[in-house]
Amino acid sequence: MKSIVICSGGLDSVTLAYKMAAESDLKRLISFDYGQRHKKETAYAALCAQKLGVAHDIVDITTIGALLTGSALTDDVAVPDGHYAEETMRSTVVPNRNAIMLTIAFGAAAAQNCDCVATAVHGGDHFIYPDCRPGFIDSFNAMQAQALDGYANVQLYAPFVHIPKEAIVSEGVKLNVPYEDTWSCYKGGEVHCGRCGTCVERREAFHLAGVEDPTEYADPDFWIKARADYQANKA
Repeated sequence: MKSIVICSGGLDSVTLAYKMAAESDLKRLISFDYGQRHKKETAYAALCAQKLGVAHDIVDITTIGALLTGSALTDDVAVPDGHYAEETMRSTVVPNRNAIMLTIAFGAAAAQNCDCVATAVHGGDHFIYPDCRPGFIDSFNAMQAQALDGYANVQLYAPFVHIPKEAIVSEGVKLNVPYEDTWSCYKGGEVHCGRCGTCVERREAFHLAGVEDPTEYADPDFWIKARADYQANKA
């Protein structure tokens, strides 16, 4: 099976890249510049491709991203601190982002005779991002079957869609993923901030997986309070 992985350079997508390299004929990684707040992640995606010995493309869709306004990831909107599943994290939604990226990746896969496009959406994303849910994955597969009918047969592979982030970490450890060479923080500072939703989720995932976290955080213990606050609000 010839595969393409959409790789941002974050923990989830780098783990997926290593998984696909182990389980398929991985041809390339595709990253996207949609005008996001910082570009640190894509450098880690490039490093991942280099380590795996595959091609890497950064697709410039900044003109499209300029239309997807209102997100803390693209506009001058403060990135919220706290647990990833809090309601405040909805400000990090970039509307239709995954659908746009996947459509481009499917076109590339069809043109390059690949069998699948792999994406690292996972169970923890469901609360916030509608284009990370199982229903979207199934619907997108059905849509692409029609879009490429008679030309190519490309499948969307989302092996993490039903599992939490700590399970991804556990799988990545088995694959020897170098997690020190991944970037998650939304704020893009010198080190991970430790306070934004994705930093809290990352730190929590290593804790729940029982795996040492190699990440340097500016505020390494904030996740404990953020997790406690979230659980108290759920109760």
